[in-house]
Amino acid sequence: MPTARRSRTIAASADELWGVLSDPHHLPRWWPRVTRVEDVEDGAFTEVMTTSKGKVVRADFDLLEADEQERSLRWSQRVEGTPFARLLKSAETEVRLAPASDGQDLPAGQEGFGAPATVVTIELRQALTGFFPRFGGFMVRRAAAATIDEALNGLERISG
Repeated sequence: MPTARRSRTIAASADELWGVLSDPHHLPRWWPRVTRVEDVEDGAFTEVMTTSKGKVVRADFDLLEADEQERSLRWSQRVEGTPFARLLKSAETEVRLAPASDGQDLPAGQEGFGAPATVVTIELRQALTGFFPRFGGFMVRRAAAATIDEALNGLERISG
């Protein structure tokens, strides 16, 4: 199962970041290619995305876990019966927040100001179908890592 994980220290409090992360309506502000979120209800939501070629794509998600105490979220994409099923058996995203310790680097320009900082870790786990598990794992992992980096950039942008 291709898995990509990235962590970054962001100069924002865990409370501030949790407010953004725990509300799917904020996804267009920080998650790559998401233009809007629809049908947010009882642990489910739909992302409306635009591809690099301008095509609109919809993806449905279920919230599996939202632990405010632990500051962790986990959601999965509904793949079965969608065009994504040609490539994916499953896709799950997990986001965790942790207070930054004194030794962790803050983003450039934020050092020494006494601002709160939070380590944000995002992990994407994707199970592939067909021939892709054998041959496509590396490419999927690399694409997922790029998506995570863009998401972390988005969180830095809106929190700084």
